[in-house]
Amino acid sequence: MSSNVPVPAGSDITAPTPQNTPLTHAPIAAGLSRPTVPDISEDNEEDAGDDLSGARNLMAGLVQSKLADLVGRSSGYIESLPTEVKRSIEGLKGVQVKQNDLQNKYKRECLELEKKLQKPLYERRHAIITGAAEPTAEEIEEGEKQSLKDDEEYAPLPKDAPSGPAAIPEFWLTALRNHIGISELITDRDSGALKHLIDIRISYLDDSSSKPGFKILFHFTPNEYFENEVLEKTYLYQEEVGYSGDFVYDRAIGTEIKWKEDKDLTKEFEIKKQRNKNTNRTRLVRKAKPTESFFNFFTPPVAPSEEAIENGEIEEEEMEEIEEKLEMDYQIGEDLKEKIIPRAIDYFTGKALEYDMMDEDDDDFEEIDDDEDDDEDQFDESDSDDGDAPVAKRRAGKKGRAPNVNPEECKQQ
Repeated sequence: MSSNVPVPAGSDITAPTPQNTPLTHAPIAAGLSRPTVPDISEDNEEDAGDDLSGARNLMAGLVQSKLADLVGRSSGYIESLPTEVKRSIEGLKGVQVKQNDLQNKYKRECLELEKKLQKPLYERRHAIITGAAEPTAEEIEEGEKQSLKDDEEYAPLPKDAPSGPAAIPEFWLTALRNHIGISELITDRDSGALKHLIDIRISYLDDSSSKPGFKILFHFTPNEYFENEVLEKTYLYQEEVGYSGDFVYDRAIGTEIKWKEDKDLTKEFEIKKQRNKNTNRTRLVRKAKPTESFFNFFTPPVAPSEEAIENGEIEEEEMEEIEEKLEMDYQIGEDLKEKIIPRAIDYFTGKALEYDMMDEDDDDFEEIDDDEDDDEDQFDESDSDDGDAPVAKRRAGKKGRAPNVNPEECKQQ
């Protein structure tokens, strides 16, 4: 319909507005455009409320989809700037490239510094754990000071206690069991093999490697389960640091465990009876099936290729399951590197448990927005004496690709 309506010259015509238009002249009042939606009575009020809620959810989904489509799109502002300003912008990008290179160098030097400083301390710790060396009087004194600081009721060791080297039995098995996440992976069957674990070390990949990263090495004494003396797990980072300035997890590489006969802890064996259809004779067949085990840690999950994802070869539920496994595998590696290896004695004694529990409690809860308090008006207060405490809102488990690696910043030496 055209909006060009001829107006006689000199006429005093005012555009119609809600203030100057009589209600009786409105289209609805004249019966020209009555709504076709039926009136809501008390009987169908509940159904109408459900429909309205569904409509709102649908509308919210559409709006969210539209907003997602706008992410990353140019507003046209940069393109509209003068050429000389655009030159300055490109120059800033060049400065940022140098900043990224500096950040890469900084992170690599941090890893080298950490390796240089920690190696002699780890060797000393290993000697005391295995009984190859006796702790010095100074080391024992410092340890008792820390014990008294942690527990005011701590009783110092007797001065006439026998001296000499003494190995600490099942040190690393106990330390691993005192980690909240790893303890869930260790089965009773695994314990027999992990009693032979005498050291866990970390080794950073050198400059000759194509990608930065680290190895976690599990050292074992000869045992009845496998032939390997060392089991390795390698974690690779992407070549460049992420946007936040931290290394970004790329993938993990495990070790092939050379299991001795009938000792594979990652499998369960069952005997099944089979009958020959022709001769009616029976035989016993031994079959293996995968089972839960800590040693599955050395066979890390593999992310599907981008091509497989783009072609839709991976179902959504399957993709979510793979991502959860990748994230769990990454988190275990980070906890070994950042927590268990550097603070092994705290996990052996259980001291670290209280700090891990505090961190877990903080991660399990999220703050509730003030806007949600408005919903309280929709509920009647109850005089019940049940005394139930208010339930905090739990946060759903994280899903998605493994997050950015955030190694502890090296301190200025």
